[in-house]
Amino acid sequence: MPGCCIPGLQKAEPAALLPCDFNGVVTQDSSSMLGWNEFFNDPVLSGLIDQALAGNQELKIINQRVQIASFEIQARRGALFPFIGLRAGADLEKPSLFTPQGAVEDQLQPFPGKNFPEPLPNFLVAADVTWEIDIWRKLRNARDAATLRYLGTQDGQNYMVTRLVAEVAENYYELMALDNRMDALDRTIQIQQQSLEMAKSKKEAGRDTELGVQRFLAEVRKNQSEKLIIKQEIVEVENRINFLLGRYPQYVQRDAAKFLNLQLQQLSVGFPAQLLQNRADIRQAERELQAAGLDVRVARARFYPSLNLRAGVGYEAFNTRYLFNSPDSLIYSVGGDLIAPLINKRAIQADYLTANAEQLQAIYDYQQTVLTAFTEVVNRLSKVENYGKSIEIKREQLASLEASVDSATKLFQSARVEYMDVLLSQRDLMEARMVLIETKQQQLAAIVNAYQALGGGAAPSTGIASLPTPLPPPEIILEQPIELKREEEFAPVAPVPNLREAEPLPPVVPDLQLQNPIDPRGEPASDSANAPQPQ
Repeated sequence: MPGCCIPGLQKAEPAALLPCDFNGVVTQDSSSMLGWNEFFNDPVLSGLIDQALAGNQELKIINQRVQIASFEIQARRGALFPFIGLRAGADLEKPSLFTPQGAVEDQLQPFPGKNFPEPLPNFLVAADVTWEIDIWRKLRNARDAATLRYLGTQDGQNYMVTRLVAEVAENYYELMALDNRMDALDRTIQIQQQSLEMAKSKKEAGRDTELGVQRFLAEVRKNQSEKLIIKQEIVEVENRINFLLGRYPQYVQRDAAKFLNLQLQQLSVGFPAQLLQNRADIRQAERELQAAGLDVRVARARFYPSLNLRAGVGYEAFNTRYLFNSPDSLIYSVGGDLIAPLINKRAIQADYLTANAEQLQAIYDYQQTVLTAFTEVVNRLSKVENYGKSIEIKREQLASLEASVDSATKLFQSARVEYMDVLLSQRDLMEARMVLIETKQQQLAAIVNAYQALGGGAAPSTGIASLPTPLPPPEIILEQPIELKREEEFAPVAPVPNLREAEPLPPVVPDLQLQNPIDPRGEPASDSANAPQPQ
């Protein structure tokens, strides 16, 4: 009867289908399959990443979260088995003679001609057993939800590893860019120093004024001041890397000479459906979604009666001499309780609706995570391509400006141009060099982040304490109220080019058994009991 008035479940809005390509870009293989050692191919950077995976504090904190989640599984598993407790007690009692108990005990004799002692002691040694029979899978669903969340925290740890690898690489390339900016300033100052000496010589020869000397000197001082600013930025980026590595501030080794000609591995994007497996944050969101579906079933089971068995066995006597005499001192009991909610159902209904709302939240979080991952890949691939083209054009611009500075210097020496022409040419050259270095840094950062967005960067060994062996995934039927469109309601999807018999792309919502029952294609299930359950 209490289970007849269970509130209806709210349903999630369906999500759009995952596209077949990344805005027209698709390949057979994905760069996420490459380990970071192979992708970066830089021994110095690989050494820094190894130290980060071994010493990063945030990674160690997440490792403890994984441990906590594994202990939660043990707690949930323990609830499935009987609770056995040992009990020992001793007491002393003197009932009134003018009470039924006292009057009866006064007439009783445990042995012929010998009454009970007064006051009456009592000694007890017993074992008690309580066991809740999991009729409605409430306890097993709670255990399975804890298992899924444990696996989700492992995926979260793997995602943290990919982000850590990307952050170390991104800061490493930024440090190399700052070194190149410092070198560009040194070269510019050297050229301006030569122009300054030239202006002084022309002034002493009466061919020019003090104005040119002061303008060149001001430009030299400006760039010398800029060097100190860049020096401070180098210190901060070095210490940012040191923090990621879990060590105190120190010099970070790098080879900045090859920065402008640095080439990373060619990116292969694969196809969007691979993100569902390669991205650890998507896998974590899917685990959370599955666990939230089980939480709904746990909350629903509270509407139904629960069966509790209880039993006890032990020895009890008024004297320790007779405590373990069998079977005279032996005591035992067996009983069962069938308990169902009757009056205070609002609290159970509130928990049930809360679990449903949290499930919907997990559905939308999963959809958002997939959308975010897809958008990140498209944005970063576009950035890699556009910044690469920009670098080629800026190299041509830089070559032209270098030639113009050389020409302006020679013409200024022969008094055929004013000092402002030389000054502006030098300033344009320095700015072009700085912009080229900045663009190259942004391109490398885009490649690193695109590699991470595709799911790359997970290390086979994180250098931290080994994780407990995960439990086998449980068989799960989710209480998932999701309305999906039928296949005929969607527009036909163009086949994926350049792929051999590509697998059908899964929808954004995981392929799970639905309580409706509706299968993930949106067609009525013929026999939900015989449908295969996801592992």
